[in-house]
Amino acid sequence: MSVHADDLVEYGFRRVIITITAVMCALLEIVDTTIVNVALTNMRGSLGATLTDVAWVITAYAIANVIVIPMTSWLSQQFGRRNYFAVSIILFTTASFLCGNATNIWELVAFRFIQGLGGGALLVTAQTIITESYPAEKRGMAQAIYGMGVIVGPTLGPPLGGYIIDHASWPFIFYINIPIGIIAAILTLTFVKSPKYGEKLRSNQVDWWGILFLIAFIGSLQFVLEHGQQDDWFNDNFIIFLSIVSFVGLLAFIWRELTYAHPIVNLNVLKDGNLRIGILMSFIMGFGLYGSTLIIPIYTQSILGWTATDAGLLLIPGSITTAIMMPFIGKMIQKGVPQGYMVACGFFVFFLFTFWMNQVMTPDTGVEHFYWALILRGIGLGLLFVPVTTLSLSTLKGKSIGEGAAFTGMMRQLGGSFGIAIITTYITRLAQKHRVDLLPHLDGTRLEVQQRIIGLQKSFMAKGYSSNEALNKAHQILEYSVMKQSTVLSYMDIFLYLGLLFLFCIPIILLIKKGKSKIDPAEAIH
Repeated sequence: MSVHADDLVEYGFRRVIITITAVMCALLEIVDTTIVNVALTNMRGSLGATLTDVAWVITAYAIANVIVIPMTSWLSQQFGRRNYFAVSIILFTTASFLCGNATNIWELVAFRFIQGLGGGALLVTAQTIITESYPAEKRGMAQAIYGMGVIVGPTLGPPLGGYIIDHASWPFIFYINIPIGIIAAILTLTFVKSPKYGEKLRSNQVDWWGILFLIAFIGSLQFVLEHGQQDDWFNDNFIIFLSIVSFVGLLAFIWRELTYAHPIVNLNVLKDGNLRIGILMSFIMGFGLYGSTLIIPIYTQSILGWTATDAGLLLIPGSITTAIMMPFIGKMIQKGVPQGYMVACGFFVFFLFTFWMNQVMTPDTGVEHFYWALILRGIGLGLLFVPVTTLSLSTLKGKSIGEGAAFTGMMRQLGGSFGIAIITTYITRLAQKHRVDLLPHLDGTRLEVQQRIIGLQKSFMAKGYSSNEALNKAHQILEYSVMKQSTVLSYMDIFLYLGLLFLFCIPIILLIKKGKSKIDPAEAIH
């Protein structure tokens, strides 16, 4: 069923069902990006894989995701949005079943790639469906409802994955998608409408070169970001090669899309000033959202010795705070509160969260020190997601909404990938720097160091170790404490730098807003 754009607006029961379906699909996709993180060790053991091999379970999904996201609007136009969304759900659900039944690591990687192709489409298409199902004056509320799924999703993954691993086995992290996927597919085919896009392209008109250049650009970039740190970045020839492929692919892709009559991605939509501001903010938001979601579980597990489930549960209150805030933020946008002010406030609140985390991190920090800081993070993300998304799409109409949503979705994902890559690199390098700075404090000629070593040596000798063995163990304890302290200092630095990034964005937003005085984003959605 194809209808004109004005007829896509739904009311009453139909809109509720469509909204629930779209949020459910967005949640499915985002939970799956993080749920496998806590299951990698179990997968490695049962499939007989190396750590490098099992990392491809995450990489394959991420690469497929970012390749398909920019193409979703075009694919929706070719096959009809309802059909494309339903097929994506079925592909995602089928791939989930195949992932759970994989018998070796490369089977699992291949099925994860297929799952990522279906999943990338779910995220952006869900956003477009929700946006177009609401009248213009309620678009802020529509983005608030969608945002609940997007913000809560990355946080739900680790504790859900940890619970499943503790109580069942890793295939069940994929099997839980199946009943939800079946219900979502049925609801999509029953309730979702497709807008009328006009004539479909013939196969000889399809932008095959554009698709190839997009895959080369995005696929190579995502691989470099996922594997750069473990492969020592530009000291590795393959990373250098893929970086060149990505750069050349980007230039070729831009040239192709601007000169071809039927481009796979419509770059002309970027002429919209609000969208340009929005995709920049989406990138920064993805950097902070996925970056902080990565740091906290790693810190609590590696430094504080928490379980995966406990580390994941720590993030839940902040995410619930964000979810509670979303409808209120949507109402504020409907009443005309300028999105620019709300985004600036969100960036400042996120800066306060990172500064707070920088102050409370120690090798012995307890859950009570994190709780209110993470609530503050939830408030900051609530103030960011809805205004940024609404601002991005506020002056777009018709099929441009889907094209704009694809850009914001892709930039949020890429922001997360850049954030994770940069943060993991700097944690390692800053830890090494702090270790070098701390070692002079362990000078063996200093009285307090000698007393500490003697005390440790005596305690080990009391447990039956010889004098030399006890001395070696004492030195190992000191070395471990230095490594632990230097790692904590590196996490503190990362939070400080992350906060400064968000702080420096505030004046940029205000300057851009003044420069775009012809289009008031607060008025544009009405």
